[in-house]
Amino acid sequence: MSTTTINLIDSFQEFKDFKNIDRPTVISVLEEVFRSMLRKKYGNDENCDVIVNPDNGDLEIWRTRKVMEDGFSEDDDLEIELAEVSKLDSTLEVGDDYIEQVTLESFGRRAILAARQTLVSKVLELEKDEIFKKYKDRVGEIITGEVYQVWKKETLVLDDEGNELLMPKTEQIPADYFKKGDSVRAVISKVEMINANPKIIISRTAPEFLQRLFEQEVPEIFDGLITIKKIVREPGERAKVAVESYDDRIDPVGACVGMKGSRIHGIVRELKNENIDVINFTNNLSLYITRALSPAKITSIKLDDETKHASVYLKPDQVSLAIGRGGHNIKLAGKLTGYEIDVYREAGEETDEDVDLEEFSDEIDSWIIDELKAIGCDTAKSVLALTIEDLVKRTDLEEETIKEVVQILQSEFE
Repeated sequence: MSTTTINLIDSFQEFKDFKNIDRPTVISVLEEVFRSMLRKKYGNDENCDVIVNPDNGDLEIWRTRKVMEDGFSEDDDLEIELAEVSKLDSTLEVGDDYIEQVTLESFGRRAILAARQTLVSKVLELEKDEIFKKYKDRVGEIITGEVYQVWKKETLVLDDEGNELLMPKTEQIPADYFKKGDSVRAVISKVEMINANPKIIISRTAPEFLQRLFEQEVPEIFDGLITIKKIVREPGERAKVAVESYDDRIDPVGACVGMKGSRIHGIVRELKNENIDVINFTNNLSLYITRALSPAKITSIKLDDETKHASVYLKPDQVSLAIGRGGHNIKLAGKLTGYEIDVYREAGEETDEDVDLEEFSDEIDSWIIDELKAIGCDTAKSVLALTIEDLVKRTDLEEETIKEVVQILQSEFE
């Protein structure tokens, strides 16, 4: 047997192991490739049988021709004359079928190489289609994969069958740090065909990822007793989840958080300590906005339904809580409720009330605030009680900086 033939047989061995393609498909692909070789060789394949055994990669080709009287054969591809056939098998008579096995060698080396090429490309094409179909139906599902390679803009993850999944940097939580071999959980967010190659994008920042994690941790959500109405996220920083239960006996927030936070703890860990606020959904808008701004306590609220604006009034010590670090809390509350929220300190309280320094974080750099706190000044008034000379002496701050800070603090009380 020539090496080429063995090569082709080896190819079948490979094909029977292909992971994403079912047996009948492999057999029909192989059969089609050989039938086209037969057509090229004999001009006809109707009288040929191609038998493929996918279990051991064996292949047999049988060709049947009708035995004719000498001089009566009109088509040598379908018929054979008695004189010729008697040299091959003396038992045959006119009208019998002459069946012979077609060997792979008889096709010639080039035809076999071309067949192998066709075979490989057809199977690859089928594989890609299969992967695409498989993942197209799984968008929104959580998948666990292994990190294979980490680049600057994306990470390549392999699923348990070795299919490639891509996680762009934008779909990773800022605190995510992966190295080769790490196990990673993400949600399948997009599947598309690009130049006949399936491209599967996975994400850890999509709201669906958080939703699926809740479904895994909270049986009541999985069973449909609790519904997640909406999720908004600042990945790695904060998330707000509005939940509702159709069963009065179930406290949806309690069920999601679990005993001593047991259920939510795993989710928070998976999301690199993202702060998750679970709130009870309600159709009462002002109550919904009040809940969305938790942990801040609201004194009163005015809604403008036409412009979708909410003016929220709070005690001065609640303002920084409502806004949240980096403004995340108020931003997410706005996204969750669909209203633009403006926060105001309650009128008439400024004069007697002091204001926490943290509330000036949008105007004063945090390192300056830390510097002032280090000398015991936590509030605006405690800073204003000292002279500029005193402040310069006791902190590491420049006089210019201190004058600016004092100006900002004074304008708060004017």
